[in-house]
Amino acid sequence: MKTKAAVLHGPGEDWEIEEIDLGDPVAGEVQVRLAASGLCHSDEHLRTGASPVAFYPAVGGHEGAGVVTKVGPDVTGIAEGDHVVLAFIPGCGSCRACARGMQNLCDAGGSLMTGKAISDGTHRLSLRGKPMVPMCLLGTFAPYVTVNQASVIKIEDDVPLDKAALLGCGVSTGWGSATEIGNTRAGDTVVVVGVGGVGINSVQGAAAAGARYVIAVDPVAFKREKALELGATHAFESMADAAAAVGELTWGQNANTVILTKGEVGGDDLQPALSMTAKGGQVVVVGMGHYQQTDAKVSLFELTLLQKRVQGAIFGGVSPRTQIPRLLELYRHGTLKLDELVTNTYRLEDINAAYQDMRDGKNLRGMIIYGDADH
Repeated sequence: MKTKAAVLHGPGEDWEIEEIDLGDPVAGEVQVRLAASGLCHSDEHLRTGASPVAFYPAVGGHEGAGVVTKVGPDVTGIAEGDHVVLAFIPGCGSCRACARGMQNLCDAGGSLMTGKAISDGTHRLSLRGKPMVPMCLLGTFAPYVTVNQASVIKIEDDVPLDKAALLGCGVSTGWGSATEIGNTRAGDTVVVVGVGGVGINSVQGAAAAGARYVIAVDPVAFKREKALELGATHAFESMADAAAAVGELTWGQNANTVILTKGEVGGDDLQPALSMTAKGGQVVVVGMGHYQQTDAKVSLFELTLLQKRVQGAIFGGVSPRTQIPRLLELYRHGTLKLDELVTNTYRLEDINAAYQDMRDGKNLRGMIIYGDADH
C-alpha cells in the first residue's frame, strides 16, 4: 500500500512529508494502523546525525500505538483488531539475552538501524523504488507500519491509544531507570537531570518507589514546574545549583542515584553527576550522546575509593513485555500519570514545527495524532 511519512534524506535536513510504499506483512509480521506517535529526542539525533543509520532516506518515529489491520503467517497471539503498543526494542524470546530475562537487550536490536526486517532481511519501506530505513524498524512517523511481532505488545482496549503510545519508549525508559536500574528504595535521594519525555517519568518512578527527596534539574522553568507537579520535591536550574541543596538535604551524604536523562548527554556531564552521588551510589546514564563521542571526564580516584558506579540503561532495564502491562496497571490505578505528559499535539505535516517546540523547551512530550484524513 501507499502511505505518507516524515522522511529524512540526510543528516542536518528537515523532515519532508512524502508518499512511500509500505510492504504487506510476511511471516512473523503484522501491519498496524497507528493512532499516535510520540516525538522523542532520539529521532532528533537521527536528524542531526548523532545516531548512525545504515543509509538514507529514513522514516523517523519509534513510539507508537494503534490497531492491527493485517496479520502475516506464523504470527501467534496477535489478531486483526487488537490494540497494540510498539516497543522500540524487539524481543525475540529465544536469544541469549531474552533467555536470561534481559529482553531489553535482545539480539534482534542489533539490526534496528539497518532497515532490514527481522523476519527475512529485506526492506518493508521504499521511496520511488529505493529501500528506506524505518527508525528502530518501526517508523511511526507514518500512519501505517509493517513490523515484526517481536516489537508488538498487545494491550487491553480500555486504554486510550494516544496515551498508550508513550509506553513504547519515554515512559518505560524513564520509569525503569529510576525503579529498576536505579533501584530506588524508600527514603532514598534521587536526582534527575533533564526533565523531558524520559526524565519526567524518572521523577514519577522515583516518587512512586518512595524516595524521600526527588530533585529535578532542568534549565527550563516550565519543566521544573511540571516536575514538582508530578513528584519532585525540589527543582533546580543546573547541576551546580542542585549540588549544594543535595548536600544540605542529606546532611552531606549526597544522592543514592543521579539519573542523566538529558536529551543530549556529553562527556562533561558525568563528573558533576558523580560528585552529587553518595558513597556506594550510582550515576545512571539514560540520555544519548553522539555515537562518535568517546571522551568523558570522571574522577577515577573518586570512582574507586568511594565505590561509585556509572551505569548505562536502555528501556529502563526491563523487558517491554513485562514493563508495558505493569505500567498500564499503574495508570489505571492513578499511580502513573500519562494524560499530563502530552503538552501539545500535532499533525504529521507539522513535524518540523513540533521538533522546534521540543528544542525550545515547550514540551514534555509532543505527540502526532493521526486522524481519519490520514487513513
